[in-house]
Amino acid sequence: MQFTLEGLDKESQARAGSMKLDHGVVETPIFMPVGTVGTVKGVHQRELKDEINPDIILGNTYHLYLRPQTNIIEKAGGLHKFMNWDRNILTDSGGFQVYSLSANRKIKEEGVKFKSHIDGSFHTFTPENVMEIQRKIGADIIMAFDECTPYPCDYNYAKRSMHMTHRWLDRCIKHLDKTPLTYDYNQTFFPIVQGSTYKDLRQQSAEYIANAGAAGNAIGGLSVGEPAEEMYAMTEVVTAILPKEKPRYLMGVGTPINLLENVALGIDMFDCVMPTRNGRNGMLFTAHGTINIKNKKWEQDFSPIDEMGITWVDTEYSKAYVRHLFTVNEMLGRQICTIHNLGFYLWLMREARKQILAGTFTPWKNKMVQQMDKRL
Repeated sequence: MQFTLEGLDKESQARAGSMKLDHGVVETPIFMPVGTVGTVKGVHQRELKDEINPDIILGNTYHLYLRPQTNIIEKAGGLHKFMNWDRNILTDSGGFQVYSLSANRKIKEEGVKFKSHIDGSFHTFTPENVMEIQRKIGADIIMAFDECTPYPCDYNYAKRSMHMTHRWLDRCIKHLDKTPLTYDYNQTFFPIVQGSTYKDLRQQSAEYIANAGAAGNAIGGLSVGEPAEEMYAMTEVVTAILPKEKPRYLMGVGTPINLLENVALGIDMFDCVMPTRNGRNGMLFTAHGTINIKNKKWEQDFSPIDEMGITWVDTEYSKAYVRHLFTVNEMLGRQICTIHNLGFYLWLMREARKQILAGTFTPWKNKMVQQMDKRL
């Protein structure tokens, strides 16, 4: 992977860059739509390309390992061919999903034994087999296996967990070095900073991850229930340490406001289920605030759902019609809101990039944050 910094904001840490990967160039800052099980929920790949147009999407190692199973993906020629997606893919390591199974998993130094949420069968993830699984899935960017701590988290537990994540990282790197590529393109490896909301632990972890010398770096264990101010504070601590010449990925974040505030702190990459999940529940994000399309106030509003939107659904359908679709429980309403929200998130990141390159990011960001922090 080649990462090039193309612009820096004078009033913040915001940066515009580009990552050159084997399935195309990724312009940053970027939001990666979440395609957990080989699909961005409710969106055809053609719509994803033509309307939302992301340079990269995200898949999930835990879910793909369980269904359709790694051997089926490998027989298909990798996840790109299996889902008919010829652009970049990032897979997370499954650490967050294992964290979310707190009642059905046991963490040891060797790895994590967990019970499948599908059929109750038992499985084990180790740093070694997670690297092998991600080789076979075939994503362009693959993540280290880590433990994601909950919030709130006891200091001593966070410290022990962080050190274990570092030991697991060393095992990931060692095993990856001797595990050949499964397909005829390269894979880029990102380690993950942990340390909960403790400044000294975040500093230690960021230094350890920076010294690993990977092509890019990620920040995990945030957006797990902590106040936004805590998230920003920890992000600022970490970005001050991680190499400036390498991309920085803040995992699982977040609202449109979260994205802009973290771009200002030097983050390049994001993913989150919020635009799709909230869209399926009738929440529309716009540049002027958030719309709950299920509210009665939209019952006779025949204006487009978003006149400023970049996707065809934004002007094709009225607010009254989309509200009607939710009222009658028609799946089309969920699809329309999902496409709109993903389009808005991608527009927001691309507009941020333009503003950084133009030298106007900070005043634009401040105005956008104020506008988007409204309920319409």
